[in-house]
Amino acid sequence: MEQRRVELSTPDGEMTTFVFHPTHGGPHPVVLYLMDAPSIRPALMDMASRLATAGYYVLLPFLFYRGMEYRELGTSDEDMHKRQELMGTVTPTNILGDAEALLAFADDDPAAADGPVGAVGFCMSGGLVVSIARAMPERVRAGASIHGAWLVRDGEDSPHLGLDAVDAELHFAWCADDPTAPVEDREVMEQALRGAGVTYTLDWHDDAVHGFAPPGPRYHRQASELHWERVHSLLRRNVG
Repeated sequence: MEQRRVELSTPDGEMTTFVFHPTHGGPHPVVLYLMDAPSIRPALMDMASRLATAGYYVLLPFLFYRGMEYRELGTSDEDMHKRQELMGTVTPTNILGDAEALLAFADDDPAAADGPVGAVGFCMSGGLVVSIARAMPERVRAGASIHGAWLVRDGEDSPHLGLDAVDAELHFAWCADDPTAPVEDREVMEQALRGAGVTYTLDWHDDAVHGFAPPGPRYHRQASELHWERVHSLLRRNVG
């Protein structure tokens, strides 16, 4: 497994990004792997590596770069407050410049395959995946929102709007008890998906809570392994 850290230029600054891909057998289909609110940490790095071992070129960007240089955020009061501030620096609009920078980097790397790409997002990035698929239908053909937050929000760039432009198959892992994604938002999102004719699947988890996928205090093994199954099958059908 190859793993390295690079610095990518975006319209808003320098974005630290971690690259994972198999040593042999390339070039490999590209997958954008978008972090959750706890940010990049060993658990998320391990998940990106696990996905890459299945034959993908995985890009894991540090999305908080607009507010701080890369470092692992801890659980101190200072870091918790900092995290709350930093989440507001990532939006369904400015993520598009990040995605363009990531794909431009992959286009110049012979280890990355040309053609359709996938995107997987957790927590705050679940809706960002939908936004990228909406803005880049010619490239993004698979997207997964895993316990995604704020998929329905105020503003014209809300992920649930304009889905007629999406040409990707989407998957949603949705928790019944999730204050960042209430059941009313699920109903709005599904109505929008059906109205736009988007191909999608949705797993409804009533026994897991927001944050179930990465190892940690909210980890739920059954729900997490199901998300892996869904992500692998989604990518195989559409980009792999």
